[in-house]
Amino acid sequence: MTMVPAPGDPLGLIRNAAIGIQDGRIVRVGRRTELAGTRATEVVPLGGAFVTPGLVDCHTHLVFGGTRAAEHAQRRAGASYEEIAAAGGGIASTVRATAAASVTALLAQSRTRLHALMRGGVTTVEIKSGYGLDPASELRLLNVIRTLARSEPVRIEPTLLALHALPPGADREAFVERVIEDLLPTAARLGLATSVDAFCEGIAFTPEETARLFEAAAAAGLPVRLHAEQLSNSNGAALAAHHRALSADHLEHLDEAGARAMAESGTVAVLLPGAFYTLRETRVPPVDLLRRHGVRIAVASDCNPGTSPSLVPQLAMNMACNLFGLSPEEAIVGMTRNAALALGLEQEVGTVEPGKAADLAVWRIAEPAELGYWLGLLPERRIFGGQDSLPQP
Repeated sequence: MTMVPAPGDPLGLIRNAAIGIQDGRIVRVGRRTELAGTRATEVVPLGGAFVTPGLVDCHTHLVFGGTRAAEHAQRRAGASYEEIAAAGGGIASTVRATAAASVTALLAQSRTRLHALMRGGVTTVEIKSGYGLDPASELRLLNVIRTLARSEPVRIEPTLLALHALPPGADREAFVERVIEDLLPTAARLGLATSVDAFCEGIAFTPEETARLFEAAAAAGLPVRLHAEQLSNSNGAALAAHHRALSADHLEHLDEAGARAMAESGTVAVLLPGAFYTLRETRVPPVDLLRRHGVRIAVASDCNPGTSPSLVPQLAMNMACNLFGLSPEEAIVGMTRNAALALGLEQEVGTVEPGKAADLAVWRIAEPAELGYWLGLLPERRIFGGQDSLPQP
C-alpha cells in the first residue's frame, strides 16, 4: 500500500510488489517483475505480507510523570472532565507528578510508552510538552523529548504546547505574556520545537490569547497547530485556519464555517477517537462535513495520561472507523499520508515512493481493511531508515 492515490484506489495498492532501498531511502517501487533486473546486495522476501508506510502518530502527549488512573474511577462515578479539572485534577495533577519526577524517571517512563507505539508500527511521532506550565519546566520537557529523539530509531517532531492550562493562582495576563515573551523565543532559539500548540477552550485559553501566541510563533518562524472545538465551539478551527495552522485537532464541535476555513487554508483535521472514547463523549466530529469540504483527515492516538491512555496506534484506526464512521481506507490514510501532512513532513514520510525515507510497517493480514478491523493489531516488522527496528516488549 503506497498511499499514493490512484483513480478508484486511495491506498495506491500494488500487488506482487517490490521496494528498492538504498542508504535508508526508497529508490524504486513497483511490481516484482518490473524490478527483476535491478541489482541488489540483499533481497528480503516478505511472503505476501502487506506493506504500508511506517505509521505517523501526529498528536501525542507522551512525556509526563505518573498516571491519572484515579480519575478514570471518578469519571465512572459521573464526574465530568471540567469538574475533575476544577477540583485540582486533570492537567494540573499531571503537572505536579511531572515536576516531582526526575529527568531519569521521565526518560524511562516515556521511553516505555514510545517503545509501545514503535511496536505498533509508528516510525514518526509528534510529542508535545505542556505539563510544565512555566518556562523552565517546559524547556525541561522539550529537552527530554530531544533526548528521546537522539537515542531511539524513530522520527520525533517536538511541539511546544505553550498554552495548555493556567497554573493554579497564576495571573492570567502575566502568564500568557511570559509564555509569549520568554518561553516561546527561548524554545525557538534553542531549536527545541518544530511547532507551537495551544488548547483553545472555555476551561483553557481564549481565541484572543491563542491568536497572540500564534502571531509570536509566526515571528519566531514556527508553524502552529491547535486543540480546537473539543468541548465546545470556540471558533478555534477558523482561528487555526486564519493562521495557516498545520492542523486543528479534536473538532467534535466543528461547524461549517470552521470546516470551510480549514479547507481553504489546507489545515488538516486530526481526529482523536481515544479521547472521545475515554471521556465517553456523545458528539462525534462532523466527518461528513469534513468530507464535503475536502478537508484532509488524519487520525492519532492522543497518547496522554488523562483522556487517552492509548499505546496501540492501530486501535486508533479501529476507533476512527467504529466511533466516527471513517472507512478503513480513510483511517489508514489518516495515520500515514494525511498524518505526515499534519506535521509538515509530507515530502519525507507518509507514502511509499522514491525519494522518501524507507520507513515501513509489514502486516500479516489478508486484506487492507483489516487495519481498521482488528483491536490492537501489531505489525510483523517495523523498518526505520531501511533497517529492521522493532523494540522488544
